[in-house]
Formats: sequence, structure tokens, C-alpha cells
Amino acid sequence: MKSLFKLEERGTSISTELMAGVTTFLTMVYIVIVNPGILSKAGMDFHGVFIATVLASIVATLIIGVFANYPIVIAPGMGLNAYFAFSVVGGGGVSWQVALGAVFVAGILFVLLSLTSFRYMLLDAIPSSLKHAITAGIGLFITFIGLQNAKIIVDSPATLITLGNLKEPMTMLTIIGLAVSLILMAYQVKGFLFVGMLITAILAWFLGLLHFPDAWVSWPTGLAATAFQLDIAGVFTNGLYAVVFTFLLITLFDTTGTMLGVAEQAGLLKDNKFPRSRGALVADAIGTTAGALLGTSPTSAYIESSSGVAVGGRTGLTAVTVSVLLALTLFFSPTVAVLANIPAITAPALIIVGFLMMNVLRKIDWHDLEEAFPAFLIVVLMPLTYSIATGIGIGFIVYPILKLVRGKRKDVHPIFYAFAVLFFIQIVFFSH
Repeated sequence: MKSLFKLEERGTSISTELMAGVTTFLTMVYIVIVNPGILSKAGMDFHGVFIATVLASIVATLIIGVFANYPIVIAPGMGLNAYFAFSVVGGGGVSWQVALGAVFVAGILFVLLSLTSFRYMLLDAIPSSLKHAITAGIGLFITFIGLQNAKIIVDSPATLITLGNLKEPMTMLTIIGLAVSLILMAYQVKGFLFVGMLITAILAWFLGLLHFPDAWVSWPTGLAATAFQLDIAGVFTNGLYAVVFTFLLITLFDTTGTMLGVAEQAGLLKDNKFPRSRGALVADAIGTTAGALLGTSPTSAYIESSSGVAVGGRTGLTAVTVSVLLALTLFFSPTVAVLANIPAITAPALIIVGFLMMNVLRKIDWHDLEEAFPAFLIVVLMPLTYSIATGIGIGFIVYPILKLVRGKRKDVHPIFYAFAVLFFIQIVFFSH
């Protein structure tokens, strides 16, 4: 094991790696509750998505741990699951089977890109300001969904949205749960989101809002309801090219950015380059593809992996440890289903994750109109149009226009002009 993971070379030990794995698991395990809760709103079977979430995470995490030897966890990405459920299925009017088909096509393209140098060209074509804006916009979108689920924000015939009735028991409990999680976060408690969920669940039980199942554990069942149900042909008959591109784009640069950040924190970069990047990206690409086959939204590298690195994780043994712990959660499906069905338990996680994603806005030069205004449009239009793809598309259209007006056409990568044209066609002629 020491030679496989190069423990001595990286100055770590088995015990340190195991502890790092436990730490990372506690910080990211909330996804096995939140992800099936979100995708079930698209009409998918909760238990099927739960198993698909765990299995896709295990497959991708084992690949990056064993073959790339990185202490990084891969699981269905926050934001991408919301886009899948509320924009593609809910807003796009297509079935979840067709949406899974779009994820599968994006996954196959991701695999092909990961095996070629074109992935670098695609990443370089997108300005940093827009990459940061997409991350922040998704964060705002996730927060908006969390506030809606908790009924802190509700529909209004006069103003479209307004403040809800904060005296409602579930809404009040959400606010309390959010406060608990923020306090834990302020005191840097490991796994504060997961611990916050558990505390909120206990409060919900005392208030009579939660009733635990007769059996806490059970044999994993239900995968047949989502596995191999994808409709690939429907992707093309419905013209979901922008959806495929959005899945691919977000997964590609979100995963790359997260992996670079975690690798840098762990001191694993060499001359500011990411060794074995191909294997790392292939792991996520296979995770996304396998997830589509099993029944879940695209996977992505988790920034929560940095929590394990912070306590000494330096090798893939950390990732393998997380995979083993994830496998154990398969037997807690009844408990997870009850927890995910209580908005007060899941909404605080959505709100806080959204807040954390907004941090990248500080990296945008707000004094540069050509960079800042398209970024601004992406951030505000994602939640206001309830569509990640629309926000990205309009930002991608406006960016080259401003550059052309200012006589800076050479500042825009040729591939980006193609992106702008494709998004223009999609938004103008195929959006509704």
C-alpha cells in the first residue's frame, strides 16, 4: 500500500491518510442526502437516485485515487443537479430520461476531451472573468432554490417573489438550522454542513416535523427505477445541444479549477503544472458517464476535498477511504429518504454552498467594463431566468460584442466566437 500510493515520497502515513479520508467524507457526505432530494423533484425515484449518487461517486473517486493518486473526491455536483432538475426538466419541459441522455452525451464528450489536448484549448478560450461569474451565478441560483424550498421566499402575483411567512414551523426551523450551521462553520467544525443537518433533524423530531422510519437500515434497492433509463435519441430530437454544452462546460472547468486548487494546497503541483491531469479528468468524465447510466446528474471534483488535505491527506489513499465510507451509506437509504424530505434539513446546505461559491466574484476586475458587465449578466440572469444555460449564453453573447465595439477583437479566442453564435441561435430560436 505504501508503494502504491507513494506514502513515504509524499511525507504521509496510513493513519494520516485514513483520518484525512474520514474528514473529507464528513464534509461532503451531505450530497447523498441533498442530491436525491433535488433530482426527485424532477420526477425521479429517490432511492434509485440515492444509489446512483453513491455508486457514481465511488467509481469516479476510486479511479482518481488509485490511478491518479490524488486525495480528491468526485461526486454529483451542486448546481449541476439543480440545473438538471429545475432548468432542463422543470423549465425545459423534457423528461428526466432525456435529461440523463444529455448528461451521457456530455460525459462521452468529456472522456474524448480528457484524452486529447483540446481540453486545454477549450478552457483557454473562456475568459477567467466569465469562469468566475459562472461559478458565482450557480451559487446564487442554488441559494435561491434553497430559500424557495424553505418557503423563506415565495411566489407573489404582484412582485413575482416576496418574503414568506417566517412563522411557519418548517420555515422557522430552516432559519434555526441555517443559524446552527453558520455557528459550526464560524468555529471551523469539521463537516459542519453534515453536523448541522443532524442537529436540525433532532430539532425537527422534537417539534414533531420528522418521523423516523421503522428501519434505519435496509438492503440497497430501487436502482432499477433509474438505471439505464436514459433517452439519448431524445437529446437530438429536442435539440438539447446547449444543454449538453452547458453540462460539459461547467463540469470541465469546475473540475479542473477544483483539482488545481486542492493539488496546490497539497503541494502536488510541479512547476505550477498539474501532473497526471489526464487521469484525473478521465476519472470525472467516467463518473459523469456512469452516473448518467445509473441515474444521476454530472459529477464534479469536490472542493471539500481540501478539508482532508488540511489534516494531512496527500495521496489517493484518502480518496479510497472516502469511497469505502460512501459504500457503507448505501445501507442507510430509509434514513436518508426521511432526512431529504424535510426542507429545513437540506435548505441550509443549499444556501451555504451557494454563499461559498460567490467568493470568486472578488477575482473579477469590476473596473473593466468589457470583463465585468458580461460577468454581471451571467450572475444575475441565472437565478432570474431560472436557467444556468441562459445566463451563460447571454454572457457569452455580450462579451465578444463589447470587445468588438472597443476594437479588441483579437482579445477574444476564435473558438469563443463560435460559442457566442451557437448560444445566440439556441436562445433566439430554440429557447421556448
